[in-house]
Amino acid sequence: MSRAAPDNSIPQLDAEVTAIGVQTLVSGVAPITPAQRLAIRANAPMEPKKAQRPADHGLFDTNSRNQIEMF
Repeated sequence: MSRAAPDNSIPQLDAEVTAIGVQTLVSGVAPITPAQRLAIRANAPMEPKKAQRPADHGLFDTNSRNQIEMF
């Protein structure tokens, strides 16, 4: 049995040295800019700063929909 030698023709990726260390550069992949990061945060849904109480009264009371009798 003859086995083919492993293909070592995989292109090596470029790398650059930055302040935080060596980073690999991938062709066709653009870095995320600060403007893109801000746009993502601006388009994200708002989140409450504190825990919210459930809206289980009045129009939003789902338990009242389970009642069998009117009176």
